[in-house]
Amino acid sequence: MTTVRGLVAAQKTTPSTVLDDLGKVMKLAEFESALPKDVTTGLKINISWQTWYPACSSTPWQIEGVILALRKAGYRDLVGVHNDTVVVDTAVGEFNNKHRFVTDKHQVPCIYLYEQNFEWFEYQPKRPLLVLDKVYPKGVFIPRALVGLNIIHLPTIKTHVFTTITGAMKNAFGGLLHRDRHWTHAVIHDTLVDLLMIQQDIHPGIFAVMDGTFAGDGPGPRAMRWHQKDLLLASADQVAIDAVSAKLQGFDPMQIRFIRRAHELGLGVGDPRQIRVVGYDIEQEGSWGFVQEDTLASRGQKAIYHGPLKPLEKLLLRSPLVPWSYFASNFYHNVYWYPFVGRKRVKAALQTEWGQRFKSYGDGRVVMPGMEPKTVIQALVALVVLAAVGAAGIRLLSLR
Repeated sequence: MTTVRGLVAAQKTTPSTVLDDLGKVMKLAEFESALPKDVTTGLKINISWQTWYPACSSTPWQIEGVILALRKAGYRDLVGVHNDTVVVDTAVGEFNNKHRFVTDKHQVPCIYLYEQNFEWFEYQPKRPLLVLDKVYPKGVFIPRALVGLNIIHLPTIKTHVFTTITGAMKNAFGGLLHRDRHWTHAVIHDTLVDLLMIQQDIHPGIFAVMDGTFAGDGPGPRAMRWHQKDLLLASADQVAIDAVSAKLQGFDPMQIRFIRRAHELGLGVGDPRQIRVVGYDIEQEGSWGFVQEDTLASRGQKAIYHGPLKPLEKLLLRSPLVPWSYFASNFYHNVYWYPFVGRKRVKAALQTEWGQRFKSYGDGRVVMPGMEPKTVIQALVALVVLAAVGAAGIRLLSLR
């Protein structure tokens, strides 16, 4: 197969034409040249939150439009690919984000890489890795189920607290690395470059279709401000599509380490001057003026990865103490941020035509949870334990 490096397609869209527009943007990006038809094609669906929030996770129309375009072009063997994370429940998320409705409707089976029946084997790199072999000195393990599949990444256009923007390259992070993937956060940019090298080795074809109907600005990938942008991107060059996304958002792609390093290593084209954008003229957009911001949770993590708590990184994130970090993230996003900030933004998004399109999938309901009971209970238990420990400490001091 031939892949055109540095080619990115752009397409303006509307809720009523989006399925056809996805087929158009994929054709402009020459997807049939990038993806052989005689192997299984995996759709790497992104779930960044088990709760629906605009621009956060793959959209149902994004998945459906890609399936329809593939089937029309003669791709018969399709499979959805899901991973989970320590802070996101995929089993819940694929329903709340209406992904499962689409894959069931079009009879596309899904594989769930977090299930126990999947074999993870030690990958032997064909070229030197930047960091993964150092992060995992006992071996870099990847799921055998993905080897030999075409992969189509289905990210959204949004910012990210650790990587400035997140897109096609970051979308491989969950699929190729298991639950200890958080060990790589201190070297996340070089990790994404390593993962692209691995992908180019194990996948016959790689493609990405990026949804910018809603785009996310601020402390992504969850606690963002959403913006309606009505834009679709597609490319067989994972570096180039991320560079175009970064430029649209207002960032210099070559100042984002994972894009620059991948460009320098010849894994794709990251310099906007060398990228050919076909279809819609994105220069009409100008800079969207997005900014990368942190949440309380990400500030704490950065203090561990790069700040004064760095000496404690292994103790805090690679020992039995690690659940505290999962709890902190869950508490912030699911107990505080969504009920008190995000829920209002979701209600506003549902008043738009895209919001109405989202509601039209499945039974028409949109799950908008209040405080997540499980996390609230965990918080109460933690407070009781802390109070008991504190009381015991005071008692010991009084006996001296």
